[in-house]
Amino acid sequence: GSLRKVVKLPEGEDENEWLAVNMVDFYNQINLLYGAITEFCSPHSCPEMKATDEFEYLWQDNENYKRPTKMPAPAYIEQLMTWVQSSIDNESVLPSKIGVPFPKSFPALVRQIFKRMYRVYAHIYCHHYPVIRELGLEPHLNTSFKQYVLFIDEHSLASGRDYWGPLGDLVDSMLKSD
Repeated sequence: GSLRKVVKLPEGEDENEWLAVNMVDFYNQINLLYGAITEFCSPHSCPEMKATDEFEYLWQDNENYKRPTKMPAPAYIEQLMTWVQSSIDNESVLPSKIGVPFPKSFPALVRQIFKRMYRVYAHIYCHHYPVIRELGLEPHLNTSFKQYVLFIDEHSLASGRDYWGPLGDLVDSMLKSD
């Protein structure tokens, strides 16, 4: 079947609920993919959180890192995954009880989470693709990322032409091929 169909909001489904379910699903997929290559991504091998040299990502949150902070890729990814997990676990952000409304800020948070999780895909593609291939995970990475791209496209979560940065060509081909 088409991945384009998989990412569409099902009829009668609440949009925030759909965004939340998919955010958690992609978080889990990224966790598994990165977990498979974590031994190949160390502060020594990846001293900066980069995709390509033009795309270095600095970490910032509202608690421990109030200013954009340079850090090794594994530290950045750990901060990111912890931050996403704490959003997922926070009832005021992601209510688990039926009928409890999502906060007004939820769509903006979802956009920020998707933008940041994209950086893990970008880092894996640009720095660890040979290992992914060796481990036989190439189909999983490509399918996961394509679904991610289509989901972001379908729900207008990307902002600006340069959103995809170093993977722009790959993203363009994925959007055209489905």
